[in-house]
Amino acid sequence: MRTGGKKHRTGLQRAAAAVELAVVSPLLFAMLFGIIEFGWLFAVQNTLVNAAREGARLGILQGVTADEIETRTLQFLQPMGLEERVTIEITEATTDDPFVTVRITVPREDVSLVGSFFGFVGGTVEGTATMRKEGM
Repeated sequence: MRTGGKKHRTGLQRAAAAVELAVVSPLLFAMLFGIIEFGWLFAVQNTLVNAAREGARLGILQGVTADEIETRTLQFLQPMGLEERVTIEITEATTDDPFVTVRITVPREDVSLVGSFFGFVGGTVEGTATMRKEGM
């Protein structure tokens, strides 16, 4: 008879632990990849908003064309590799509407890390900035 010391697991306890791990692991990995995916999409959206802000900041200056705004916006997107995937809409200022608006959109499937695995099918990620043009 043993008194004290280590308890040894039986074969059934080890098998039960392996089955529990097999059942819980997919859920834990799905949660982990979901957190990573959400963080990445948030970073992409933040980059799009900042790029739109840069374009709008340039657009409020006198004599700046829509092509120059688009070029500056695309330069801002280059570090994340988004410049070829985005759609840029520029609304220039008029006398009736003195605001410059830059809207950048990208399909969610184009920037998703896990594709449609988590059901991210359709939809877009976008960033928008609006600023009042100088001298209007």
